[in-house]
Amino acid sequence: MIPRTWDRDTVLRSVAWLRLQNADGRNVYIRPKGEHDLSLVDDLTADAVKRMKATGFSPALVVETSPGNFQAWLKHPRQLPRELSTMAARKLAEDFGGDRGAADWRHFGRLAGLTNRKSKYMSEAGLFPYVRLIEASGAPYPAGERFVEAVIAQCDIDRSEKRQHRSTYVASSGRTTLKSVDDFRSNPQYGGDATREDLAYAIYALAHGADSGQVSVALKGRDLSHKGDEKRQEQYVERTLAKARNLVEGRSRS
Repeated sequence: MIPRTWDRDTVLRSVAWLRLQNADGRNVYIRPKGEHDLSLVDDLTADAVKRMKATGFSPALVVETSPGNFQAWLKHPRQLPRELSTMAARKLAEDFGGDRGAADWRHFGRLAGLTNRKSKYMSEAGLFPYVRLIEASGAPYPAGERFVEAVIAQCDIDRSEKRQHRSTYVASSGRTTLKSVDDFRSNPQYGGDATREDLAYAIYALAHGADSGQVSVALKGRDLSHKGDEKRQEQYVERTLAKARNLVEGRSRS
């Protein structure tokens, strides 16, 4: 490869050079620099792209890389750290039949307007198909917030399971030493979002054998008056527990 890190204007000024490299037999790929808010889903069918749109996952960009084969870039509601970005890409590939092996936070996509130089696509006349830009809204997909929160929750479960294997046990009780809700509330990963902190703790605690009553008491340990009266506060805690239970139970069944 001949890697380059360019801004948009430099890419546009370099189109002639890219065409020359492409004509000389090189494939031309592109990806964002550093951590970003995009996920690439590779090897999609036209039906899979339609299903994305119908279920709230409308791509920000769709490229046809060879006849009937598509790449879709989805724009998340915010930038994702590398681990979450990779998990999001893999989940999208699984859900829509993309290439899971090409799903990670820094995978390259093909640059539209040039040819796909894979030998299997060469015609009898020695020509290669163009990588075609199908659509480009640049917009986040509607299901973004819900999907990202689910990926974050799954990441928390995975981390909890890994920690469980390495856990030390308290000799007097024989029980695993668990993190407290305050550990989650002080974790900068959640950006100070108390709702995310509470859900992450509930998932973690339930996955490690805590009962709903213990988790409920912990969640009520902070001031919930902004949620409304006592009834509304109780409903918030119940919703958080229900969501956490569904995610933990779904993980155990998979």
